[in-house]
Amino acid sequence: MYKKQAHALNFASGRRYVTSSTTGMMRLNSKHHNKALAFTIKERQLLGIHGLLPPVVRTVEEQVRIYYAHMLSLNQDLARYLFLLNLSELNEVLFYTLLQTYTEKCLPYVYTPTVGLACQRYSYIQQFPRGLYITFKDKGHVCNVLQNWPESDIRVIVVTDGGRVLGLGDLGANGMGISVGKITLYTAFGKVRPHQCLPICLDVGCNTDSVREEPYYMGLKRKRPPIDEYDEFVDEFMQAVVQRFGQSCLIHFEDFANNDAFRFLEKYRYQYCMFNDDIEGTASVCLAGIISALKCIGADLKCQRILFQGAGEAAIGIAKLLIIAFRKVGVKEDEALKCIFLRDSKGLVVKERLSNTLNDNKLIFAKEMPLIFKLEDCIRKIKPTILIGASAQPGSFTKEVLRLMTSLNVVPIIFALSNPTAKSECTAFEAYTYTKGKCLFASGSPFPPLECKGRTRYTSQANNAYIFPGIGLGATACCIRYIPAEIFLIAARTLADFCTPEDYAQGRLYPPLSKLSCCAFEIAINVITYAQIKDLSTVLPRPTNVRAFLKHQIYDAKYEPVIPPWLDPNANQNEKLVKIFVFKLLVIENDKLLQVSASAEVKAKHMTPDITKKHYTYKVNNSRMISNPDNEAI
Repeated sequence: MYKKQAHALNFASGRRYVTSSTTGMMRLNSKHHNKALAFTIKERQLLGIHGLLPPVVRTVEEQVRIYYAHMLSLNQDLARYLFLLNLSELNEVLFYTLLQTYTEKCLPYVYTPTVGLACQRYSYIQQFPRGLYITFKDKGHVCNVLQNWPESDIRVIVVTDGGRVLGLGDLGANGMGISVGKITLYTAFGKVRPHQCLPICLDVGCNTDSVREEPYYMGLKRKRPPIDEYDEFVDEFMQAVVQRFGQSCLIHFEDFANNDAFRFLEKYRYQYCMFNDDIEGTASVCLAGIISALKCIGADLKCQRILFQGAGEAAIGIAKLLIIAFRKVGVKEDEALKCIFLRDSKGLVVKERLSNTLNDNKLIFAKEMPLIFKLEDCIRKIKPTILIGASAQPGSFTKEVLRLMTSLNVVPIIFALSNPTAKSECTAFEAYTYTKGKCLFASGSPFPPLECKGRTRYTSQANNAYIFPGIGLGATACCIRYIPAEIFLIAARTLADFCTPEDYAQGRLYPPLSKLSCCAFEIAINVITYAQIKDLSTVLPRPTNVRAFLKHQIYDAKYEPVIPPWLDPNANQNEKLVKIFVFKLLVIENDKLLQVSASAEVKAKHMTPDITKKHYTYKVNNSRMISNPDNEAI
């Protein structure tokens, strides 16, 4: 049974300090407050947990090194995934610090490609309740289910129905693994506070017989409903999210089936704060890679001819964003359409094909030319400068295809975006080998560095994690009303600007993954600036110093002291005075606000008039709490 605990809440930083002496075991058992061996001897004595831990006291840096070494000692990718998942449930700060410190090593295990394997086996490996499951049987009561989530201040939701998980098809309720993986990155790199993030699975059934009939499958053992009933259910979900968490709660759609993804994006884009990562996030990161590649070789977008292998969500999303990019450089839409070609499982997308093989999204890219089936023949006819794979057809970029691209271009640009790795159109080794090291290559899945013509080439991973954390941070910080497509062009340009000549020399079209947090922060700044210009931001008063404003919104994965610094006589005076001048004591039970028991203003000896004049707005319970400095960080 939980005991009541007093929390001191610093409204400027958003941090909570547990001040009650009755919370020792609760802190050890809480992923939010557990510090494990980082509790000092004084803290252990104060909390009544002295003797419950080994006597050594370790810093978070030491803990990170130990857990990283432990992770590397595991031999299987899925074992490393489970290790990190367990850590996230034991010690939140340590988990996110580990991800931020060893990003390039850890990211493949919490996200693609390992998350695909985890989703396939999710019914077997789920050890902790993660996220919220809303089933088709809850239709008519979705808001009641959302009320069961213990946090009311939710800023970001990642929702999936498991209809098309990566390139693995319909996995039904096992798709929750992808929502959990994505939401982790919003905190790790977008710095959205973890308690403000919610992964959701809409379990409406599963059309993959082998998944649905698996004896340990956790989801509804039924096929998916008719489209009209399904749409009514999703409508109810969207309305319930706004009712429960507010209009500015960001809803990130993930891994819906192709037709559903496009339909919901067109339906909800201007009604809700939402986007589809498979369509728009993939498009943005791919466009960033194209911009980087063109900078690297000194070429102009106006002169490019782009051929897509695949015509699903990713390919259509990239193609549509390319149209916007072409318009920005002075190319009219009808001329831009002449530069973009799609090929699907039935061949080149042309107007002479039967209408039942072309949906509306493909029709706008259909060409007035004869049908060509083979990819090699399409390349010979079109002579593309850029070849993009988004088909989930492994090996479709054959030796002949890659050599043909090299014969047509001095520096062919080749993107094999399908993931997980087993679905990639080609490997980095194949791309560099068959183009004789001439190509600029990016992939959807990670590949190790390789030696090519006496130098090390680092494979560029076109990872959506470069884009969506920054979009989420910016959108939630300014409480944006909706997310127009142009924001993804802004994000792509921002990301491309991070590439340096040194990156190009190493074969990189994206900055190292270690810069994910920096990329997210800059993307968020540009999102907020755009939202202000277009009058989409709803935060008032409008911050004039966006960078300072944003710094006050982000989550800092650090252990908080058991004794709040303003009550600790031994604390550094600067730590006491900076940022901490208003706080409230709240009585909290099971993380739910019961009452405001007291409020006070901390009197600081060296507090300047500039600090005391800052304006902050506080909205407590069922609403959001915003610290909004006018000009600069405190």
